[in-house]
Amino acid sequence: MIDDLYSARILSLAANLPHSGRLAAPEGTAERVAKLCGSKAIVDVTLDDEGRIKDFAQTVKACALGQAAAGVVGESILGASASEILEARDAMLAMLKSGGEGPEGRFEGLRVLKQVTDYPARHASTMVALEATLDAVDQALAKHHSDTRTRLAGAA
Repeated sequence: MIDDLYSARILSLAANLPHSGRLAAPEGTAERVAKLCGSKAIVDVTLDDEGRIKDFAQTVKACALGQAAAGVVGESILGASASEILEARDAMLAMLKSGGEGPEGRFEGLRVLKQVTDYPARHASTMVALEATLDAVDQALAKHHSDTRTRLAGAA
Protein backbone atom coordinates (compact mmCIF):
# COMPACT_ATOMS: atom_id res chain seq x y z
CA MET A 1 0.00 0.00 0.00
CA ILE A 2 1.09 3.54 -0.69
CA ASP A 3 0.65 4.39 3.02
CA ASP A 4 3.66 2.14 3.69
CA LEU A 5 5.80 4.64 1.78
CA TYR A 6 5.25 7.36 4.33
CA SER A 7 6.91 5.97 7.45
CA ALA A 8 7.69 8.19 10.41
CA ARG A 9 11.35 8.28 9.34
CA ILE A 10 10.49 9.42 5.82
CA LEU A 11 8.11 12.09 7.11
CA SER A 12 10.73 13.29 9.61
CA LEU A 13 13.39 13.55 6.90
CA ALA A 14 10.96 15.41 4.65
CA ALA A 15 10.10 17.90 7.38
CA ASN A 16 13.70 18.68 8.40
CA LEU A 17 15.67 19.57 5.29
CA PRO A 18 19.33 20.19 6.19
CA HIS A 19 21.22 22.96 4.40
CA SER A 20 18.05 24.52 3.02
CA GLY A 21 18.54 27.67 0.96
CA ARG A 22 21.21 28.95 -1.42
CA LEU A 23 24.94 29.71 -1.18
CA ALA A 24 26.11 33.29 -1.76
CA ALA A 25 29.02 32.27 -4.02
CA PRO A 26 28.68 28.67 -5.24
CA GLU A 27 31.28 27.04 -7.47
CA GLY A 28 28.63 24.76 -8.90
CA THR A 29 24.87 25.10 -9.21
CA ALA A 30 22.43 22.69 -10.75
CA GLU A 31 18.71 22.18 -11.06
CA ARG A 32 16.83 18.96 -11.69
CA VAL A 33 13.11 18.57 -12.31
CA ALA A 34 11.15 15.33 -12.34
CA LYS A 35 9.06 15.65 -15.49
CA LEU A 36 6.21 13.42 -14.33
CA CYS A 37 5.41 15.24 -11.09
CA GLY A 38 7.33 18.52 -11.22
CA SER A 39 9.48 17.83 -8.15
CA LYS A 40 12.46 20.19 -8.30
CA ALA A 41 15.83 20.51 -6.59
CA ILE A 42 18.32 23.34 -6.92
CA VAL A 43 21.72 22.61 -5.38
CA ASP A 44 24.71 24.89 -4.76
CA VAL A 45 28.15 23.58 -3.76
CA THR A 46 31.67 24.68 -3.03
CA LEU A 47 34.58 22.25 -2.91
CA ASP A 48 37.73 22.04 -0.84
CA ASP A 49 41.20 21.61 -2.39
CA GLU A 50 40.68 17.83 -2.56
CA GLY A 51 37.42 18.16 -4.49
CA ARG A 52 35.18 17.23 -1.56
CA ILE A 53 31.99 19.08 -0.60
CA LYS A 54 32.98 22.02 1.57
CA ASP A 55 29.66 23.86 1.59
CA PHE A 56 26.23 22.82 0.35
CA ALA A 57 22.77 24.32 0.05
CA GLN A 58 19.59 22.99 -1.47
CA THR A 59 16.16 24.28 -2.35
CA VAL A 60 13.77 21.39 -2.85
CA LYS A 61 10.12 21.53 -3.85
CA ALA A 62 9.03 17.90 -3.96
CA CYS A 63 6.73 15.31 -2.52
CA ALA A 64 7.57 13.77 0.85
CA LEU A 65 9.71 11.10 -0.86
CA GLY A 66 11.78 13.65 -2.77
CA GLN A 67 12.10 15.76 0.36
CA ALA A 68 13.15 12.71 2.39
CA ALA A 69 15.85 11.80 -0.13
CA ALA A 70 17.07 15.40 -0.04
CA GLY A 71 17.09 15.18 3.75
CA VAL A 72 19.42 12.18 3.68
CA VAL A 73 21.65 13.89 1.11
CA GLY A 74 21.78 17.02 3.28
CA GLU A 75 22.65 15.03 6.41
CA SER A 76 25.45 13.15 4.68
CA ILE A 77 26.94 15.43 2.02
CA LEU A 78 29.64 17.51 3.75
CA GLY A 79 33.04 15.99 3.02
CA ALA A 80 31.72 13.72 0.26
CA SER A 81 33.71 13.23 -2.93
CA ALA A 82 32.29 13.17 -6.44
CA SER A 83 32.95 9.43 -6.63
CA GLU A 84 30.98 8.81 -3.40
CA ILE A 85 28.04 10.80 -4.76
CA LEU A 86 28.21 8.98 -8.11
CA GLU A 87 28.32 5.59 -6.36
CA ALA A 88 25.33 6.59 -4.21
CA ARG A 89 23.38 7.71 -7.27
CA ASP A 90 24.15 4.47 -9.15
CA ALA A 91 23.29 2.33 -6.11
CA MET A 92 20.07 4.26 -5.60
CA LEU A 93 19.04 3.70 -9.22
CA ALA A 94 19.91 0.00 -8.93
CA MET A 95 17.84 -0.22 -5.74
CA LEU A 96 14.83 1.44 -7.36
CA LYS A 97 14.98 -0.27 -10.74
CA SER A 98 16.63 -3.68 -10.36
CA GLY A 99 16.42 -4.89 -6.77
CA GLY A 100 19.77 -3.58 -5.56
CA GLU A 101 20.44 -3.12 -1.86
CA GLY A 102 20.96 0.63 -2.10
CA PRO A 103 23.77 3.01 -1.22
CA GLU A 104 26.44 2.12 1.32
CA GLY A 105 28.68 4.23 3.50
CA ARG A 106 27.77 7.83 4.13
CA PHE A 107 24.62 7.65 1.94
CA GLU A 108 23.27 4.38 3.38
CA GLY A 109 20.38 6.36 4.86
CA LEU A 110 18.83 6.49 1.38
CA ARG A 111 17.88 2.84 1.88
CA VAL A 112 14.91 4.11 3.88
CA LEU A 113 13.36 4.73 0.44
CA LYS A 114 13.67 1.10 -0.72
CA GLN A 115 9.90 0.61 -0.77
CA VAL A 116 9.68 3.27 -3.53
CA THR A 117 10.84 0.45 -5.84
CA ASP A 118 7.22 -0.65 -6.19
CA TYR A 119 6.11 2.82 -7.33
CA PRO A 120 7.95 3.70 -10.59
CA ALA A 121 6.07 7.00 -10.90
CA ARG A 122 7.86 8.12 -7.69
CA HIS A 123 11.42 7.19 -8.78
CA ALA A 124 12.25 10.50 -10.47
CA SER A 125 11.13 12.64 -7.53
CA THR A 126 13.20 10.46 -5.22
CA MET A 127 16.29 11.09 -7.37
CA VAL A 128 16.10 14.87 -8.04
CA ALA A 129 18.25 16.04 -5.10
CA LEU A 130 20.97 13.45 -5.65
CA GLU A 131 21.06 14.09 -9.41
CA ALA A 132 21.21 17.87 -8.91
CA THR A 133 24.01 17.43 -6.36
CA LEU A 134 26.03 15.35 -8.79
CA ASP A 135 25.53 17.93 -11.56
CA ALA A 136 26.58 20.79 -9.26
CA VAL A 137 29.70 18.90 -8.16
CA ASP A 138 30.62 18.16 -11.78
CA GLN A 139 30.29 21.86 -12.57
CA ALA A 140 32.43 22.84 -9.56
CA LEU A 141 35.09 20.24 -10.42
CA ALA A 142 35.29 21.61 -13.97
CA LYS A 143 35.79 25.09 -12.52
CA HIS A 144 38.51 23.81 -10.17
CA HIS A 145 40.32 22.11 -13.05
CA SER A 146 40.02 25.24 -15.19
CA ASP A 147 41.35 27.41 -12.34
CA THR A 148 44.28 25.02 -11.85
CA ARG A 149 45.16 25.11 -15.57
CA THR A 150 44.94 28.91 -15.52
CA ARG A 151 47.24 29.13 -12.47
CA LEU A 152 49.73 26.70 -14.01
CA ALA A 153 49.73 28.59 -17.33
CA GLY A 154 50.28 31.87 -15.48
CA ALA A 155 53.24 30.39 -13.62
CA ALA A 156 55.08 29.44 -16.83
